This record gives sequence, structure tokens and C-alpha cells, in this order.
Amino acid sequence: MTSAPAIGFEYRRSRWVPRLFAGVTGLAVVAIAVSGLPLLARIALVLLSIAGCVHAIRRLSLRINAVGWASQSGWTLRGLDGGDDAATLVAFRVMHQSVLLRLASARYGKLTLWLMPDNSDADIRRRLRMRLAVLANEAEVGA
Repeated sequence: MTSAPAIGFEYRRSRWVPRLFAGVTGLAVVAIAVSGLPLLARIALVLLSIAGCVHAIRRLSLRINAVGWASQSGWTLRGLDGGDDAATLVAFRVMHQSVLLRLASARYGKLTLWLMPDNSDADIRRRLRMRLAVLANEAEVGA
């Protein structure tokens, strides 16, 4: 599997993730509102929850537009300005049809990429899941 072809894809923000964050925040606000806390504490917690949601949604906007992986060079991020930057895979999570990648680079810092059915091709996600499974297997064998 080390001779697997390179994987490259354009990245755009998923529309589902901000909606997911807003939905979870809405549930938290309802739970806070019906709790037995004093009114001032409930107001403070509601405001903190909403501020946390807004902050999380703003962090979803990334300054990249493409990601690539090749067996020879590893992970690469292409910025909005067209410049490429090497990256390392910090962590990943595969959840049914979605893939979360945590990449780190000197130029962009740590990034979380949400690859979901609304922002990526099913074939790209399948190829990534296969490649990540190989990486996980190599890590288990090496440990």
C-alpha cells in the first residue's frame, strides 16, 4: 500500500458543522434555562455558551483551499494565496461518512479539517479512510 497514488482535494467549509454547533448550543441553552440556578448565573452561562459557539464557528474559516498527500512528500496545504506548505498529521477521526483531520504546519498552525458529504467527494473520503487505516495499522505495529 506504500505505492498508493497521491490524494489531493480542494477544501471548503462544511455547512453542516456550524449548524451542528448551533444545535448543540441551543440544547445547552434550553438545559441552562430550565435548571434551578439563580437567574444571574443562568444568564451568564447562556451568554458564555453562545460566545463559545460563535468562537467555534469562526474558527472553522481556514486560510487554505486545498490539501494533498503523497507517499513521497507527505501532507501539503495550499493557501488562498497559492503557496504550498508542508504539514504533519497530528490526529484523525473517522466517523461513518465523515473524516476529521488535525494537521499542523509552520505557516497555518494547527487546523481541523471537517470532511463531510456536503463539502467533499465520497471517493476522496473513501481513499482517505483507507490511507488513514494504513497509518493506524503502521502505528500499532510500530508500538
